[in-house]
Order: sequence, then C-alpha cells, then structure tokens
Amino acid sequence: MKKLLFLTFATSLFISCSNDDDPQNDPIPTAAYEKGILVTNEGPFGNGSGTISFISEDFTTVFHDIYKTVNGSDIGNIVQSMGFSSENAYIVANNSNRIMVANRFTFESISSISAGINNPRYFVSNDASRGYISNWGDPSDNTDDFVAVLDLITNTVVSSIPVSFGPERMVFENDKLYVAHQGGYGQNNLISVISGNNLLTTITVGDVPNAMVEENGILYVLCSGNPDYTGNETAGSLVKIDLANNQIIETLTFGATEHPSGMTEDGGNLFYGLNGKIYKLAMASNTLPGAGIIDGFFYALEAKEGKLYATDAGDFASDGRLLVYDLTTNQEIQNVTVGLIPGGIYFND
Repeated sequence: MKKLLFLTFATSLFISCSNDDDPQNDPIPTAAYEKGILVTNEGPFGNGSGTISFISEDFTTVFHDIYKTVNGSDIGNIVQSMGFSSENAYIVANNSNRIMVANRFTFESISSISAGINNPRYFVSNDASRGYISNWGDPSDNTDDFVAVLDLITNTVVSSIPVSFGPERMVFENDKLYVAHQGGYGQNNLISVISGNNLLTTITVGDVPNAMVEENGILYVLCSGNPDYTGNETAGSLVKIDLANNQIIETLTFGATEHPSGMTEDGGNLFYGLNGKIYKLAMASNTLPGAGIIDGFFYALEAKEGKLYATDAGDFASDGRLLVYDLTTNQEIQNVTVGLIPGGIYFND
C-alpha cells in the first residue's frame, strides 16, 4: 500500500488518498507535474507497457503511471528514455517503435511519432525547431543504423543520417551533436560528430562508450570496455575530448577486468558505478579514485545540487526504487518505490 500525502499548489488544491498499486486509481492532479523528479520505467520486455513515475521535490507525493492516468492509454513496450524540448516531453518506446509526445508539465498527449524511426533509443534537441533520435535499426544488421532528424514544429522526421552501429546517448555542444556508439547487440568504440544533417567526423574512444558528460568545453566519455563473454575482454576507460578541436586530451584506464557504467556530474565531480560501488572523481583529476563512496548496484544515475539520485531495479520483475543520497555525507536520505525496471531519471524544473 502506498500512501499519498496532501499536496497544495499555488493555483489549485487537491487531495490524494491512500490507494493500492493500481495506477489507474491514482488521482489526476489539477496542476502540473512540475518541480519534481520523473522516472521512466522500462516495464516488462516483450509485452505490456513501460510507465513514468512522478515524485515531488519534497518527496511527500508520488504518482505512478502518469501518462496513462492523464491520457487513458499506454506509452508502449519498453520505455527506453525521455528527452525534453521546451515544454514537450519526447518519450521513447523502443520495442513499440514509437515516440509519444506530451506536455512535460501536464503529460497530456500531443502527438506520436512512428514514421521515419526504427528501433529508437534516445532523443535530444538543441533548439525549438529540431530534434535528433538515435536508431539501431535491425540490431543484427550493423549497416542500417542512423540518427533521425525531427521537425519539432510538425513532429515529423524530415531526414536521417547514416552512422556506425549502436548509436545511443547524445550530447549537444557548440551546435554539434555528439553520439556515443555503444554498439547495440555488439560492441563499438566511436563518437560521431554531427552538424545539421551531416556527419562531420568520428572519434575513436574506448570500447563500449556508455555515458557522456560535457563541462567547460570538455566531453567526458565513460567506456565500459568489452565484457568477458565476448572472448575479447578490454578494460574500461574515461576519455576526455577537447570539443574545440575534437581531439582526445587524456585517457584514464581502469583495471583489465573493470567495466564502469553510468556517469553523472555535479559540483565539478564525476560520479560513476563500478563493481557495486559509486565512485567520485574530480573532473580535473588525472588519477582514478581508489575507493568508492556509496555501495549499491544502480541502474540509472543523476546528480544535482549535492544529491545523487539512483535507481535500483531489484529483481527486474517487481517495482524498483529511487534512492537519494546526500553527497556531503554519502548517506541515503530518501527511498521511494517507482515502477518496473526504472531506467531513467529526469528533473522537471
């Protein structure tokens, strides 16, 4: 049983009552899902739908499956990720091969996108008119991967840019799009650099780049390395790229069997996961830390204003958790139930 507490908004007042875990019983708020945390929950693989949870800034109120609560329909199978452009949220349903567009503050449906995409992964936008979607295509075919260019006025794909296989997370900086090629069902080691509709160049980094952070003109790329089961295991690495010239300026290499994953930034420090611990690394450091600061295997990481937000997917068959840590003490300060396989954390400011 989850108990929802009273929540007062400036323009309206509603009371949410104790309910069971059926998201359809959640009350529809009369104010927006703003000034809080959104968690995308992948949902069961191959059937059913992923969901989105909302947690208020003070952690007193939690709403589950907010898209269905508002619209009466599901997002789709495997909610892979979500991105924002202005007041819109672009929710990527990977297996359903569609992107649901909703107002990010009310979650009222605006549109859906299915034409021009194929196995979509992530969405980013650099302005109010253009967005980009990374696509695997057929995961068993390493030649059909692409980045789709989306007109945000009409929410239609207007062009596609062929890229190397396994494009995943993307970062915008200096009007250029940086795409990490984790490798899909295989392993890759590239960052694609795109401007407009054109692939400008690629940058070779470590094997399996899985996370990127940009700060002060430097792109930090965390690479997990090839896993043992490939028969060609390689060490993880942290690669620093100067975005003024797209040149690698430093590579920090992990141990031969160490495979870090997930990375976020706050207060001039990077935070990443490795072997059941969270590590803290000053961005200016040229030496990897020797000890972790927080214990736990986490599925997603985001840091903000001295707090680390992390999801625990548990057994991947029942509801997961959002955990919050104070980065001054490294102690857990919040623990909230969310949905099945929570894979993304977003701040809806």
